[in-house]
Amino acid sequence: MRTPPKPLLLPGGGYHRLKSFQIARLVYDLTCRFVELYVDPASRTCDQMTQAARSGVQNIAGGSRDKLLPTLPAAVWRS
Repeated sequence: MRTPPKPLLLPGGGYHRLKSFQIARLVYDLTCRFVELYVDPASRTCDQMTQAARSGVQNIAGGSRDKLLPTLPAAVWRS
């Protein structure tokens, strides 16, 4: 009899261990450093690049949270 596969994300999130999250964090860190060194801090490009890199990290974390919400009692996540 086959055992069911382990879920990709644990009920508690677990997204920090995903390679996609680790790479997104690396891209965010490198983007921030690049912007700091080469882009005018007053320019819109600086904000756009930083926000885009941050979004990649937050989307992975948000996806993990969205997967977790249906497993919690409604009173916990609606407040």
